[in-house]
Parts: sequence; C-alpha cells; structure tokens
Amino acid sequence: MSPSVPSPDEPLPQARVDAIPLVIIAAIMLGAFIAIGSSSTWLTLSIAGLAMGLLIFIMASGLTLVFGLMDVMNFAHGLFIAIGAYIAATVMKLLSTAAGADSFATNLGALAPALVAAVAMAALTGLVFERVIIRPVYGQHLKQILITTGGMIVAEQLINVIWGPDLLPLPRPETLRGSFLVGDIAIEKFRLLAVAIGLVVFFAMVLILNRTKIGLLIRAGVESKEMVEAMGYRIRRVFVAVFVAGSALAGLGGALWGMYQESVTVHIGAQMMVLIFIVIIIGGLGSVGGCFVGSLLVGLIANYVGYISPKVALGSNILLMMLVLFWRPQGLYPVSKQ
Repeated sequence: MSPSVPSPDEPLPQARVDAIPLVIIAAIMLGAFIAIGSSSTWLTLSIAGLAMGLLIFIMASGLTLVFGLMDVMNFAHGLFIAIGAYIAATVMKLLSTAAGADSFATNLGALAPALVAAVAMAALTGLVFERVIIRPVYGQHLKQILITTGGMIVAEQLINVIWGPDLLPLPRPETLRGSFLVGDIAIEKFRLLAVAIGLVVFFAMVLILNRTKIGLLIRAGVESKEMVEAMGYRIRRVFVAVFVAGSALAGLGGALWGMYQESVTVHIGAQMMVLIFIVIIIGGLGSVGGCFVGSLLVGLIANYVGYISPKVALGSNILLMMLVLFWRPQGLYPVSKQ
C-alpha cells in the first residue's frame, strides 16, 4: 500500500517541545530553596546563576553552531573570547571618563562602543581564522583539533606581545556597579544587564534559525550541502557567515565576562572552554535550545553548590554532565541528522 498523503487543508503536525529538561531546572531550583532555607539568599543565588548561565550561553552558542551544524571542531574558540575581552578593556580605558560618570546614558557612551568593537574585532579574527586555518581541514576532525589548538597557542602569545602578560583591569561602568536592594534581596545591576543581553541573543538566534530564509539555508545545508548547491545557493559562503557570527558572539561574551570578573588575562578564553564544552555536550551538539538549557543548568548548579558545599563546587558541572549523558547520551536536545 502506498503511504497516505495529507490533504492540502490538513494542518501540518507540530513538533512537540520536550519539557522534561525544563522541569529538571525547576526541580533543582526548588531543591536548592529547601536546602538553603532563606528566600532572600536563594533568590540572590538564582539571579546570579541565571546571569552566569546566560553569559556562558552567549559564548557557547557560537561554538554549538560551528561544532554541531558545520561539523567543525574548533578548539580555538576561546581565542575569540579573549580578543573580545581585551578589545573591550582597551576601549573602556580610552573612554574611562564616560565609563566613570554617574549617568547611565553617559556610561552607554563607553559601554556600547566597547561591546561593538569587541564583536567587530572577534568577527574579523574569525573570518581570517576560517580562511587561513579552518578551510584547509574541513571534514578532517583530527587535523582540526591539532591545528586549532596550535592556532590558539600562537594567538595567546601574540596577545602577550600586544597587551603584555599582566592582568588587565576591565571595570564596569559606574552605574552598573553595586546592587538593587529589594528588602533583604540584593540584585547586582550588571547581572540584570547580562540576563537581558543573554535573552535577546537567545531569542534572536531562535528567530533567525527558524523564521528566516538564511536560517532555512543553514539547516538545509546541514542535511544536504549538495542539494542546496544544486538549487543555486553557495552554501560555503553561508557556513563562513555562521563561523564569523559564532566568533562575534564569542567576542561579545568575552567582553561581558571580562566585566563580570572586572579583569582580563590571556587565559580567559582557554579557562572558559571547559565550561563551554560541558554546556554544548549537555545540551546536544548543534542545538541552540539545548545550549540555552545547558547553560542555565551549569550556572545555577555552580552557584547553588558553591554556596551549600564549596568543596564540591569545582567538580559539580562535570558530575552534572555525567548524569545527563547517562540519561541521554546525545544530550538534552540532540539535533537529528538524517
């Protein structure tokens, strides 16, 4: 028998959203509330965890696209994080007068150029890196690991030459220092900004990948490059654009993470790569939604465990990744490839 063909008037089936990972986040937050016992402390830790998670998401989202969709194992992703952080520190130093003013509008005159410059320079570095380092080794995973790791080492030494080996301060703008006090609850101003930017990045990525022609081309190119090219589209250029966009997001995340820590070192990107790989493995390679949920899990667990049992905090995210992989070996939201 031939398979039944749906009539034109019949609605297309809608993809179901797997809510179990979201329920797990809610359960972890509830369990932490019970363990901590103080509603003000719990809420402070929760907002800090969400801010940390969304900052990690900004940095990891670019790699999850490149790693999961383009099948490129870029171990030098931390380079773009470091570039963004150093460029932001340089611009903020040049605009220190505006950054130190008591007006938020004046502070934006320093913050916005710093973030834009970080994104632009990281994107440009990503374009050069793709053409010189990545392009000759497409489809060769072992060579990708070796050459991108080597590129990361060389780039770190170049950063040392340009900015020096010493720690570089990256202070927050004056109006983003301190906290809002709501009763006994202290909410850091910069963490709220991080949450807002992270949410904007997430919804923009979802919108672009699922509601635009470029997103359709990216997803179609992942399934069958030959078919997309046969239709007249140069999928290679699309993938280069994805790599550059991923680098730009890493630069944005690096700038924000540097402000989060209020300092920058040459190893800022390499240090974040462990958390980034944990996040994209937990979420599922190539899944933006999985990367988002994984980042929130990592951020919340790090803050809750760090408060309840600081000695366990160092290995808490490794343990989280192991538990998720025992349950779902392909991650929370794996991207299926036919």
